[in-house]
Amino acid sequence: MNTVNDTPVWFITGCSSGLGRALAARVLARGHRLIATARQPATLADLVATDPSRCRAFALDVADATQVTTVVAEAAAVFGRLDVVVNNAGYGLVGAVEEYDEAQIMRNFETNFFGALRVIRAALPVLRAQRRGHFVNISAAAVIANYAGFSIYGATKWALEGLSESLAAEVRPLGLKVTIVQPGPFRTDFVARSLERATGHIPDYDASSGKFGRFLETMSGRQPGDPAKAADAIIAAVAAENPPLRLVLGKYAIDKARRKLGSAARELDAGSAAGLATDFAAEGAAETAR
Repeated sequence: MNTVNDTPVWFITGCSSGLGRALAARVLARGHRLIATARQPATLADLVATDPSRCRAFALDVADATQVTTVVAEAAAVFGRLDVVVNNAGYGLVGAVEEYDEAQIMRNFETNFFGALRVIRAALPVLRAQRRGHFVNISAAAVIANYAGFSIYGATKWALEGLSESLAAEVRPLGLKVTIVQPGPFRTDFVARSLERATGHIPDYDASSGKFGRFLETMSGRQPGDPAKAADAIIAAVAAENPPLRLVLGKYAIDKARRKLGSAARELDAGSAAGLATDFAAEGAAETAR
């Protein structure tokens, strides 16, 4: 049985609602320790009340670089270390590429990508000194294959996955691990609370990005995924001896990933002859030709 001193310490961004809240609750239910963060820490009062000796709350807006640096340092000092750093804070942005204003695009990248990058960079010295630790970066099914209307949101998550792949290779020799979580539709308030819409409206896109936006509204509250089960799956992946680089959650996302992999393999096969022909001729072949 774990003692207080060796129970894992989790640092989770975006704990006020959704998957972040579910993960925070399950971490505490397992007896682990938690640094819960949200822009409005008052929303975390019930988590702290569960056991103030194991849970602390911090105000954190990941778009604020100075605050990220300060909070991560203070969080590491609370229990003397950080074991699992979860980049969950983020929000959706729906609309056609042409309908967004530039400020919307920049804000979405600031939170979903640069916010996670700031947290990673602030936490790396702590985990590197420990020679142990795990980054869990919450991505999206939009990275498996993106939708009309999720161009910018999907792009932020693609960027996070590209960062995560490289990060995993960089820190593996240091004893650190990285897992990218690709959740399908889970029954959270993501659509109702965490989805921003493009400021503009161009009727020509009503049948593509507009249709997708309307579909999202119909799915709110009817998503097939159970956030508590997703949280348990993430905790199990972190505890595994060889955790996956990618963890795909939910039947929808798994089926989508299989279709994407099959489609990508067929596309590669179809274009491989043309692609292979772009290399320089092998030296041996060139000598024979002479």
